[in-house]
Amino acid sequence: MNIEAHGLEHFYGQEHVLRGVDISLKAGSFTAIIGESGSGKTTLLSILSTLLHPSKGSVAYDGKALEQVGNIDHFRRRHIGFVFQFHYLISYLSLRENVALAALGENEANIDLLLGSLGIERLAKRYSDEVSGGERQRAAIARALVNRPSIVFADEPTGNLDTKNALGVYELFRRFSDEGIGFAVASHDKKIADFADTIIEMEDGIVKAIHT
Repeated sequence: MNIEAHGLEHFYGQEHVLRGVDISLKAGSFTAIIGESGSGKTTLLSILSTLLHPSKGSVAYDGKALEQVGNIDHFRRRHIGFVFQFHYLISYLSLRENVALAALGENEANIDLLLGSLGIERLAKRYSDEVSGGERQRAAIARALVNRPSIVFADEPTGNLDTKNALGVYELFRRFSDEGIGFAVASHDKKIADFADTIIEMEDGIVKAIHT
């Protein structure tokens, strides 16, 4: 899914956090949005992922404006996956049950294969407090991927991980991107640049540079 954003502005009260942002995300590409805290990268990611409406500007998905999407919840479930800094797994459900909760009916049969591809099939029946932080984040990635979305948005997905596990997450994103799923990842970790197709550098609410 190609995403085009033009003239994005956003305010939180009097705080001007995005200042005329124009960007495009190509279908199947791995895009990293980097910048320091307060640079606007999380707000930009929230707008692109349909979780937040911009104060001004427009976003189009394969040429279709967000305002033209009839059922936004259905659109998200079919086309968008989410990974956050905190895994937000439900503690009283097993890892597999957490993934199954997000799965549309026809995709439930693929859960075990997906867990296997992420290296956590053996942990399927365990609960989140019985596995490591890296394994919890892999379960969260499985949840984001279970419906084979067009694009996955990830906000600081390695913020609570050590270097080894962080690189493992980036490697997973790269592998699934090579299989045709797009990724847009907001991060302050510059190591992500080694894995991404495009790096969008944010500073003070503007796009400072775009590197490919």
